Amino acid sequence: MPILLVVDEDPSVVDLVERFASELGMNVVKETNASAALALLATVRPDGAIVDVGRSKGDDGLSVLREIKVLDPQSHVILTSAAATITSAVEAIKAGALDYIQKPLDPDRLRDLLTTVSKSIERRETLLRIDAEVARQFEFYGLIGRSPVMQELFDAVRRFAPYARTVLITGETGTGKELVAKALHKLGPRRERRLITVNCSAVVETLFESELFGHVRGAFTGASESKVGLFEHADGGTMFLDEIGELPMTLQPKLLRAVELGEVQRVGSLETRRADVFAIAATNRDLRVASAAGRFRSDLFFRLSMIELHIPPLRDRREDIPYLTAAFVREFAQRLNRPLKGITPAAERLLQHAPWPGNVRELRNVIERACILSDGRVVTERELGSAMSTVPASSESRTAAGVRTSDGANDFANGSGHAASSADALLMSTAQRQQIERVLSQVSGNKAAAAKQLGISRRSLYRWLDRLNIPV
Repeated sequence: MPILLVVDEDPSVVDLVERFASELGMNVVKETNASAALALLATVRPDGAIVDVGRSKGDDGLSVLREIKVLDPQSHVILTSAAATITSAVEAIKAGALDYIQKPLDPDRLRDLLTTVSKSIERRETLLRIDAEVARQFEFYGLIGRSPVMQELFDAVRRFAPYARTVLITGETGTGKELVAKALHKLGPRRERRLITVNCSAVVETLFESELFGHVRGAFTGASESKVGLFEHADGGTMFLDEIGELPMTLQPKLLRAVELGEVQRVGSLETRRADVFAIAATNRDLRVASAAGRFRSDLFFRLSMIELHIPPLRDRREDIPYLTAAFVREFAQRLNRPLKGITPAAERLLQHAPWPGNVRELRNVIERACILSDGRVVTERELGSAMSTVPASSESRTAAGVRTSDGANDFANGSGHAASSADALLMSTAQRQQIERVLSQVSGNKAAAAKQLGISRRSLYRWLDRLNIPV
């Protein structure tokens, strides 16, 4: 139910407001003075409020009005006073009050004003629900994009999936390369077979050959049993080779043979085995540059890139941000069991002007933290600013030579000028710890894989582990 805050020491006024508000489907939260109301606003986000101006400086209803408007500029606040003047009414309206009425309250006028507040809340929530539904219309196997470049990408995936044998997916960290790979698999003829994912930057180099191609018993110290490699395991299905640019040069000839001829050779064996796979590779590096510099085999690059799909960075498709945001808020509202419907216009402006070096993954992480911080029905710019200023973010940017990475937390300023409070900082550090520990658990403690999933560099991850006292 929408929350209506009533700040008045007169029980008769509170009872009257509560009776009208309950008829309109609003839940009333009561406080007797401005000081108590300001303390309450640290944890409660009202959709509307009726506040007595008060007679003393320490009981200033205008301060409650201003704080509510900072938290949610669209919230309607009605001020009341037993000694209303034209000057005080003008000051209230300038501060953002919906109206300023004199006591004793006229019941009919009060009912009309509360009806206006109720209808405004309903219209706003209807628009937010529509945004979430619109976002669903532009969802494509986990990817969301209304922009022309994303629609072209979706069309290309549909067109190539039924026929492709190899595909190279390029794009910066956090753009959604793995989701594109999954879409290619699900739309192709191998959809009923296995999809095996290998992170080429997360496997120890000395074990890589055995992981990909398997080994026979006695092939090396510790090889007490023969082992099937991932290529054989994926026979008839799809192999997704993420971060292919990190694959050691020594393994690239064997990978080329596996992709081109469908033949693999286990470590320690002279026999070749068949492994028919749809090979999808992904990288955030420029393999053309790496190939020209001798860091990646040109024949393997040409084979993998017979079909190349590029995912644009989020900063180049900012028109998709509202749809991504609506989808993420819906997701986290369900997961956190919160009544969140969307974000305020000011919060949306913050998102539109952020640099997003970590792309969609960074946006998703920020929205998750903002939803954790929010106690109301919408995420405001205050919660969003706190999330954006305290979350570590990848800051990768493309250069002519490939990818340049600089570590550190995202220092994008909160546009409203409000710094995170100590309580926000404590909550954020707790939420950050929980997410990092959860991701580390999911990847069995693999730091490279955890950093990738979090959208940060490995160096940044170690800094956050140290800062949050998480055992390495």
